[in-house]
Amino acid sequence: MIAKIGRSSNLYSALSYNHIKIEKEKGEILLMNKMIETTDGSYSVSQLAKSFEPYLLANRNTEKHTLHISLNPDPKDKVTDEKYKEMAQQYMTEMGYGDQPFIVFKHTDIDRSHIHIVSVCVDEEGKKISDQFEKIRSMKACRELENKFGLISASSKKHQRDDKIFRPVNYQASDMKSQIAAVVRHLPDYYKFQTLGEYNALLYVFNITTEKVEGEFMGKHWQGLLYFPLNEKGERSGHPFKASLFGKNAGLPAVEQHCAKCKTALKDSPIKHTLKSTITQALQSTTDEQTFIKQLMNKGIDVLVRRNNAGRIYGITFIDHNSKTVWNGSRLGKELSANTFNDYWNNNIKPDIKEPVKQQSKTSRTNDVNLPTQETHYLFDLLNSTEKQEDGLIEALGGLLPEAQGEDYEEQDFANKMKKKRRRN
Repeated sequence: MIAKIGRSSNLYSALSYNHIKIEKEKGEILLMNKMIETTDGSYSVSQLAKSFEPYLLANRNTEKHTLHISLNPDPKDKVTDEKYKEMAQQYMTEMGYGDQPFIVFKHTDIDRSHIHIVSVCVDEEGKKISDQFEKIRSMKACRELENKFGLISASSKKHQRDDKIFRPVNYQASDMKSQIAAVVRHLPDYYKFQTLGEYNALLYVFNITTEKVEGEFMGKHWQGLLYFPLNEKGERSGHPFKASLFGKNAGLPAVEQHCAKCKTALKDSPIKHTLKSTITQALQSTTDEQTFIKQLMNKGIDVLVRRNNAGRIYGITFIDHNSKTVWNGSRLGKELSANTFNDYWNNNIKPDIKEPVKQQSKTSRTNDVNLPTQETHYLFDLLNSTEKQEDGLIEALGGLLPEAQGEDYEEQDFANKMKKKRRRN
C-alpha cells in the first residue's frame, strides 16, 4: 500500500474535491471521526468544514494547516469498507492524528478503490502536530497495515521501467483521463518521432489523437495541445483534455523538444536505411495495400495511411516497433512518399524502385507493447486503416504523476494546483 500526504492552506478545496466525487456517484463517506453529524446523513462542504473551524480559529502560525491523505492498496487487493475504516483509523493514530477531526472518503472513479482522508494538522490549542520523520513513519504505518490486513506489499514490488505496458484506451471507460495519462506521459521515453504528425500517428494506435491549439489571453499569445480519445472507428469520442492535466511531458514544449532531439539522434542513422530497405522490399513484392501492410506488420512495422474524402492518399507513416521510431514516408525518401502509394494503389502506376537490400525479420504479434525489450512488438492490426478523423476549477486541476493506468491522476492534479496557489500567494 502507498500513502500520499498533501498539505495546503485551503481546507475548502480539499473537501470540495472529494465532495464532487460523491455528487458524481464516484465516491462516498466511509468514516467520520470527531465530526459534527447531521440527522439525515447528508453533508455539504460547508457542513463538513464546521467541524474544523475551532481548530483553524485557534491556529497560531501554521500556514499549511490542511491535510489531504490518500491510502492506495495494490489494485489486486480486495478491501472491504470495514477494512478501509480500520485502516484509516489505525493510520491516523500512528501518524499522531487519531484525536483530530477527520473524514474518510472512498473513491471508485478508477479501476481500483482507494480512500482519501481530510483533516487538519493543528490541535485544539492551535499548535502544529509534529510532522518530524513523517515519511519514515508513514512507510512504517503502511507496512504494518499490509501485514495486519494481508495486503500486497508495495516494498516487495519491482517498479522497473522495462515492465512498462502500454495499452489502447477504452473510450467507454470512466477513467479516461487516467488511461490517456498512462500513455502520453511516458510514450516519449520509449519512442522517437520528429514531428507532431509522427507523434499523432503513434498516438493513433493507442486510440488517442492530439491537436495543437493557440490563442491570446490578457495580451499574451499561448499555444498548447489538446488530447482526444478515439472510438473503434478512429473518430473523436468524448471531450478533450488539456495537456496540462498530464504533466510537462505531454505538453507542447516538451513534445517539440523531444522532436528536436530525435531529429539530431536519427540524422544519418542506420535505422533509416534498414527501415527503407524493408519497406521498399514489401512495396516491390506486393500489388495491393492490404498485402503490403500485412507484410510489414509481420516484420514489426505498423502503417498508417491517410486519405481525403475523395480517397486520395495524402499521407503515410511507418511505426517501427523494432527500433521504436516513427517515420513519415517522405522522410524516408521521395520514392516512399504518399504520392507513390497513391499512384500505385489508386492509379495502378507501379513505382520504379531499385532492388532493396534483403531484410530478415522474424517476430510474433501481441496486442500489448511490453517496453522496452530486444524483441519485436506489435500493437494493432491496421490493415483497414483510414484517416481518423468544473464542476469548474477543482475538477480540472493540472499535472499527473503516476506510472501506470489505474493511478489516481486527479489526486495529483489537486496537489499540483494547491502548490501553484501557494506560490502565487
